Amino acid sequence: VQLVESGGGLVQPGGSLRLSCAASGFTFSRYSMNWYRQAPGKERELVARINSGGGTWYIDSVKGRFTISRDNAKNMVYLQMNKLKPEDTAVYYCFAVGLPTWGQGTQVTVSS
Repeated sequence: VQLVESGGGLVQPGGSLRLSCAASGFTFSRYSMNWYRQAPGKERELVARINSGGGTWYIDSVKGRFTISRDNAKNMVYLQMNKLKPEDTAVYYCFAVGLPTWGQGTQVTVSS
């Protein structure tokens, strides 16, 4: 199982980023996929989930700003992040629910 996140960077408040996660080593389409984030000094928190049927869930603080999606043909999961705020600064990780593997994460920094 391998998960490789990309797409992070430095962005000004109000800006946008699109995170990508490339998955391999398992039957991707059968698994719910999560995006987590961990800010300095804080615990890792679940940000968004997409299940195998395409249903989605978001933490309240990102509703209306973030969109999770998946492409089962490409074994990819995405997190479109709009209207970014400084409090969104964190390392973002994707995760396949039920599989004990984490990627290296991708750093998102929102700052002017």
